[in-house]
Amino acid sequence: MSDNVVAHGDAIDCGRVAAAGSVDVAYLDPPFAVGVAFGARTGAGSARASGPVAYDDRWHSIGAYLDWLEARLRAVYTCVSDRGLLWLHLDHRAIHDAAVLCDRIFGRERRVGEIIWVPGNGSKSRKGPGVSHQTLLVYAKGDGFVWNAADPALREPYAATSLSMHFSQTDEAGRRFRERVVGGKAYRYYADRGRALGSVWADCPSMSANTPLRSETTGYPTQKPEKLLDRIVRASSLPGGLVLDAFCGSGTTLAVAAKLGRRFIGLDIGARAIETTTRRLTLQGALFESVTLESRPQTRS
Repeated sequence: MSDNVVAHGDAIDCGRVAAAGSVDVAYLDPPFAVGVAFGARTGAGSARASGPVAYDDRWHSIGAYLDWLEARLRAVYTCVSDRGLLWLHLDHRAIHDAAVLCDRIFGRERRVGEIIWVPGNGSKSRKGPGVSHQTLLVYAKGDGFVWNAADPALREPYAATSLSMHFSQTDEAGRRFRERVVGGKAYRYYADRGRALGSVWADCPSMSANTPLRSETTGYPTQKPEKLLDRIVRASSLPGGLVLDAFCGSGTTLAVAAKLGRRFIGLDIGARAIETTTRRLTLQGALFESVTLESRPQTRS
């Protein structure tokens, strides 16, 4: 088996292409239980609404959806390494139920945190508060998970007021800094390094991936921006680590992993997703093996 694999198959079969305990980053962006079938844009000027169906997100009940999701979470759990993290990306429709599932599978004590992602699309709701964010739950398989807190992707500039009030000193290299004494120990903070990014990410607009005006767009529905996945992969893996996306869709996670020097495995049950992903990786010059796993019927009842 190649280091990099794109598999046409169900996420529940991820163990057939990823060895148990081998995955450092598992990013899952499954259907959200929206209740519609999503079409794909086939070219410039075309509309998703009239395009071919990329994936069906209709379910007989929320219970059927959660049963389906739990089986795939358990399959992915087996593949995650002791230093690995699971990132589960959903929205308000099922995220709280999914957190209960993840608590049951990983253990509640393994919940590292959650990220609130603001796609920047605004809200159209006229009944109650409009939901304009999505949530990523982060779970660890073991205690020694990778978290690259010093990576620039996890830093943001200090506010202008903070810079003017606190960073009044300059070192011999001309870098502005401030010093604080905490518990009798002095700490130096450099202005150009920025501060640690919090749990609300509003600087990765979804429009970067969903407008024909940007080069990264593929026309695949619900495509996530490369900047979002770049941050996730940088945060929770080392060069050479293995990244798994069991619902790879347009291939964003795999494309980012390849650019960052990580190995990757992607699965998707949809033919259009596999076609989109393989075309994208090929154009990027990434090397990978394509495999087809024996299909099994998906239960939605």
